[in-house]
Amino acid sequence: MEDTQIRYVITQIVDNGIAITLSLVEDVELETISQQQLMLDAVEGALADKEVKQQIKPILEAILRSQPQTVIKSYQQTVMQITLPKKRYQLMGNPRVGEKLLVDMRRETTAQTI
Repeated sequence: MEDTQIRYVITQIVDNGIAITLSLVEDVELETISQQQLMLDAVEGALADKEVKQQIKPILEAILRSQPQTVIKSYQQTVMQITLPKKRYQLMGNPRVGEKLLVDMRRETTAQTI
């Protein structure tokens, strides 16, 4: 069983007076990378000959520079909503948007008799 203690950032808080709903997104620092850089890296890895790489790389860079920049993130984040009683939210210290929460999720295993 894998430990899945993950840090989440609060992105939205809805207070209906009785309960609080927190919208959370996984707190993962992502380095954005351009599609052009991914292509250059793929060509770099595919060509074994150093001389061929040196000849192709400037041409490829020039072609890719003329294309629109597409920035991508390479990790799909987990998003969740939690609704809890207002008292429990207050006992947590009234966390605000942008603050981080640590969520520990595990599958509960029960002993089974055969």
